[in-house]
Amino acid sequence: MAVMELLGQARAHVDSGALFAELAGLVAYPTVSDAADGRAAIQAYFDEVLTPALTALGCEVTQHVNPDPAGGPFLVGVRLESAELPTLLCYGHADVVGEAGPWGEGRDPWTLTADGDRWYGRGTADNKGQHLINLTALRLVLAGRGRLGFNLKFLFETGEEIGSPGLAEFAAQEKELLAADVLIASDGPRLDAATPTLFLGARGGIRIGLDVDLHPGGHHSGNWGGVLRNPATTLAGAIASLVDGHGRVQVPELLPPELPRSVREALAHVVVPEPDDTWGDPRLTPAERLYGWNTLEVLSLAAADVDRPVNAIPGRARAVLQLRYVAGTDVGRIAPVLREHLAARGFPMVSVTTEAGFRASRTPVGNPWVSWARTALNEVADRPVALLPNFGGGLPNHVFTDVLGLATLWLPHSYPGCNQHAPDEHLLAPVAREGLVLATALFDALGSAPPAHQKNPSGWSE
Repeated sequence: MAVMELLGQARAHVDSGALFAELAGLVAYPTVSDAADGRAAIQAYFDEVLTPALTALGCEVTQHVNPDPAGGPFLVGVRLESAELPTLLCYGHADVVGEAGPWGEGRDPWTLTADGDRWYGRGTADNKGQHLINLTALRLVLAGRGRLGFNLKFLFETGEEIGSPGLAEFAAQEKELLAADVLIASDGPRLDAATPTLFLGARGGIRIGLDVDLHPGGHHSGNWGGVLRNPATTLAGAIASLVDGHGRVQVPELLPPELPRSVREALAHVVVPEPDDTWGDPRLTPAERLYGWNTLEVLSLAAADVDRPVNAIPGRARAVLQLRYVAGTDVGRIAPVLREHLAARGFPMVSVTTEAGFRASRTPVGNPWVSWARTALNEVADRPVALLPNFGGGLPNHVFTDVLGLATLWLPHSYPGCNQHAPDEHLLAPVAREGLVLATALFDALGSAPPAHQKNPSGWSE
């Protein structure tokens, strides 16, 4: 089947309402990974949705126990056509977040509803709608060609929303099962609703707790003011020594060693919607600050009761900060570096703790899979595809680059305003339509003219 006919089928699949109907069935499963009822729903989602979908693609499907008891099971589908063909690994996560408040217009999170171009429902954007689009694209290619033209492996996890416990260990244990030449997956948002986007990795995240616990309760501000150290003032000064009032990081060890030229060139034409030009390092463009550099953000800050203040110096003040960092940053000594920095500036009384999340990672911009994918997408996209070395948030991309040694290509089918993790999460119908066209074109190109595939992207320079 000619590629244009295949892409016409992709558009028709959305326009006919078929994709909406399928997604409604997926949204109905309340697959919340940190709830007991959610774990039962996840098992049903595996058995009743994903296993039949993978079987229909000609995959042998196996379920695997998570080596980490904090995480749920994994599902793997494998279709092998020929040892001479490249092998594609796809990824998705079956779990969703729990509820974060009431939805507008009395909407039920577990019932897909349409309001204009917005398809509301929990998991529509993160991640059921995205992996459904990829499964549908694979199905269209297989039906149109009679074969994929490549080997397929599809991995589903069930704990991405709680930090992917056990995923790295599982990948290390099952390297042969998951061995492939390239990862193509979909998660996170594209640059904006109108711009097709390809990103190659993710920033990492580390939470930093600061605690100034000095007195067993409040002390009258008139009787003690001027002679008793104030924990809140101390904490404010400590934070300002880490990141100033304009968002500029003050600790060199919290920054990457450089902004690679290839990353800067890739971001040269990327426009970030509505940036605050007074925030962050003025030497960098908004795109470089968001996708190529590190940021230190204050997530929460507390001392006493801000809604009912009394005339007392608080006994304790606390804050939680987050370092979002790019690949190449040395984060092995974050806690001692911060303690040393604060002590040198007169704040030895500030306690520092750290908690690591996803690690930063990205496939080098110069990897041949990147140029291949960008060319294939640009041939069918209505406007040039934005290439991001990594997106701003966190994903378990390091499992695929560092553990499995794969080039990673992320083709997101959502957009920044999707209300992911919040009430009224939704998928935009035009983005879903274009996403299905792009995914179908990319999989068809892989079956028709793959690049000379490389097993290890690390040999390619930034």
